[in-house]
Amino acid sequence: MTTHKRTPPAFAQNFNKVAAKLAGHRFMPLWGLVRHRGRKSGKPYETPIAIIGSTADAVYIGLPWGRRTDWVRNLQAGGGTLAWKGRTFSIAEPAFVDKQRVLAETSGLRREVTRRWGLNDYLRLMVRPAVH
Repeated sequence: MTTHKRTPPAFAQNFNKVAAKLAGHRFMPLWGLVRHRGRKSGKPYETPIAIIGSTADAVYIGLPWGRRTDWVRNLQAGGGTLAWKGRTFSIAEPAFVDKQRVLAETSGLRREVTRRWGLNDYLRLMVRPAVH
C-alpha cells in the first residue's frame, strides 16, 4: 500500500494532537516527535511518528500518507530533531528505503507487524545525540 495523499485525514490530524503530547517520552518508545521548520514559512512544527525499527545510528518510520507529506519534505530541506525515549537527537540524511531494508533492521513483534503491514514507503533517519 502506497498512498500519494499529502495530508492525513481529519481523524489522523486529531489523533496527532494527542499523540504529540505523549510522543518522545521514555514510557512511549513506539512514538517519537519530529521537530522541523516549514520550508517556506520557517514556522516550527512538531509531528508525532511511529518508530518501526532502529539501529544504533538510525530509525525507520513507516509513511502511510506517502513520501510527499510536508513534514518529510521539511526534513529533506532543512533537517530537524527527534525526541525519542526521553532524549533528543539530531536528524541527518533522510532517505527512503524499501520494506526489505526495514525488515532486516527490525526483530520481534515490530518485524512481524511490519512484515504483515501492506505499506511500502519507509523513511530512514540517521540520528545522533543533539548538542545543546
